[in-house]
Amino acid sequence: MSKYYVNKSEKEWREQLGEEQFRILRHKGTEAPHTGKYNLHFENGAYNCAACNQQLFESNSKFDAHCGWPSFDNSIEGTVERVLDKSHGMLRTEIVCSNCGSHLGHVFNDGPTKTGERFCVNSLSIDFNIDE
Repeated sequence: MSKYYVNKSEKEWREQLGEEQFRILRHKGTEAPHTGKYNLHFENGAYNCAACNQQLFESNSKFDAHCGWPSFDNSIEGTVERVLDKSHGMLRTEIVCSNCGSHLGHVFNDGPTKTGERFCVNSLSIDFNIDE
């Protein structure tokens, strides 16, 4: 049994997400830099997990890190889990949705704000809800 609230089979995830989102969210893929629709997106609202719709990031935590992916200096408390990632011969911290376990990206300790962190997120891992 999974520790996550939202549990689906690989087949169900693939049908819901489509091939590219499935590759990123469920198999820890990465989209090409500077290609995601939320990279240079700065409207007021919230960014949610594209797999389960849990709110993850507020727009006021987003900044342009000039890295090619959406960057945030903080997540909404309790919504993002950190997982040690030793893949590709590197030591990094993966970030996943705490509700469904979907891969969001990685967090680095090179952020320019007082948190000192940069949550580097795939655009295909998130959806945006505008403030009304």
